Amino acid sequence: MSVLVGYDTRLVVQGMSGATGAFHARGAVEYGTRVVAGVTPGKGGTKVEGLEPIPMYDTVDEAVRLAGANTSVVFVPPAGAADAILEAAAAGIELVIAITEGIPVRDMVRVKAALERDYPGVTLVGPNCPGVITPGQCKIGIMPGYIHKPGPIGVVSRSGTLTYEIVHQLSTLGLGQSTAIGIGGDPVKGMDFIEALALFADDPGTSAIFMIGEIGGSSEEEAAAFIKDHVKKPVAAFIGGQTAPPGKRMGHAGAIISGGKGAAKDKIEALQAAGIKVSPTPAEMGRTLASIL
Repeated sequence: MSVLVGYDTRLVVQGMSGATGAFHARGAVEYGTRVVAGVTPGKGGTKVEGLEPIPMYDTVDEAVRLAGANTSVVFVPPAGAADAILEAAAAGIELVIAITEGIPVRDMVRVKAALERDYPGVTLVGPNCPGVITPGQCKIGIMPGYIHKPGPIGVVSRSGTLTYEIVHQLSTLGLGQSTAIGIGGDPVKGMDFIEALALFADDPGTSAIFMIGEIGGSSEEEAAAFIKDHVKKPVAAFIGGQTAPPGKRMGHAGAIISGGKGAAKDKIEALQAAGIKVSPTPAEMGRTLASIL
């Protein structure tokens, strides 16, 4: 089993005519993902090198009506990415995965409000995220597919690089993944920990969960409370940015300790109080999860 993406995913790549979109669309096809369409305004009917059988359309609406797309991945540059997300939602896409980094926070505030008001059935993952992968079934994003192995461990992470690290460690230990979700590190984004944790909690193919958080915000503390009350499966975690000084942003736009809130110490204490085992270092993440199984 899996969550969000799998054999039934029919993907449209927004921005497939660009170098980045084309590169990762080819990677998705090579992995076995069903890429059914590409979209770039003004490029309808054209062919993309290495992706010639996949039709290009001017709009996501065409990709839905003519190719049956039900999922979108956004590789549109920051200035147009917010509108691309809303275009996908308006066209009836159920899951939008926004890879684009650098979307202005003001634009994402507008997107969040519009999705909640007009498209409550649409799930947004990202932006500024590595994507979502169900090993052996479907890869959407920029992650290296070969390190992922099918199995029972659900992974949800704010950090792209640490996602790859935990997945590699788990696979090396013989612990495959049901689905790995990179939710991104921007302060305003779509899916957060609680939504991903709820999916894994209900998934019969997921038997344990690894969660990677980082400094900034209160998502990890809220997730800890949710896990304590609603998740019966084993959960382990790691918090990045433990050596970051207050007021200094580390990596992601949302990774900053400000106003006395968002420190790694507070997050670790909240997780441990909820009965979640926290890995002391990135190198021990895989072993930490293995120790609670």
